[in-house]
Amino acid sequence: DRGPPPPRPAVRTWLYVPGDRPERFGKALACGADAVVIDLEDAVAPVRKAAARDAVAGFLDRGHPRPVYVRVNPPGRGGEEDLTALRGTRVSGVRIPKCERPAQVAEAARLLPGVPLVPLLETALGIEHAHALATGHAMVSGLAFGEADLAAELGTGHRDVLDAAAHRVLLAAAAARLPRPPLSVFPAVRDLDGLAVDCVRGRERGFFGRSVVHPAQVAVVNSVFTPGAGEVEAARRLVESVERAGAGGAGAWLDANGGLVDAAALRRARAVLDTASDAS
Repeated sequence: DRGPPPPRPAVRTWLYVPGDRPERFGKALACGADAVVIDLEDAVAPVRKAAARDAVAGFLDRGHPRPVYVRVNPPGRGGEEDLTALRGTRVSGVRIPKCERPAQVAEAARLLPGVPLVPLLETALGIEHAHALATGHAMVSGLAFGEADLAAELGTGHRDVLDAAAHRVLLAAAAARLPRPPLSVFPAVRDLDGLAVDCVRGRERGFFGRSVVHPAQVAVVNSVFTPGAGEVEAARRLVESVERAGAGGAGAWLDANGGLVDAAALRRARAVLDTASDAS
């Protein structure tokens, strides 16, 4: 039993920035995203991989006010060199793309010991092995879902098909007591209204936060995944009522409005207050 996930600030936005554009690293940190993901994979041409790796390692030698993750290249396709280059830097964590087997996670942990790892599930085999990947190593700190590559492999971007895969990732994370996974990238960068609608839909389905590829998307995602004043007040009242009763979340009862108050409701309320506190 892994126990409950360790406390950590709730990450609403994971902003990707190309690893071969070091002049953008600082700008990405300053645009309001909760975490920055420097990308050594898809955003970098093969001939620029080595230079990007050196630029990222140099940037991470310095401390930064927000978490900085790195998406390395896939296992067997340059990922091992990336992980070795990151050893000794102040990287906050690593996203492992096209992750399919627990042995790949274990190898990443060996090459970069003590650093949180986030398997990125974006192939059919990765989705099939979601729970095994979630529980494959103690340094796995979360799961993420990659929609575009999976759609290309399956030959369909039908919403029902991609939702089914995303829900497998959601369930695997919950079963492994990991944080709720973020939504995949919303590709229509200029469609901010569509982004907001899709974020609300994802939040209602149980996901938290989103990977984004442009600073213009950050404020929209942050807004959707920040609890509103009414939601925060309701959560605070519920927690205070439990504390006054001295129940500590044990048992279940109806509140003054006829709503069920039990341990699950208390956990949800505390999660709302934690998220609001992290976002303030």
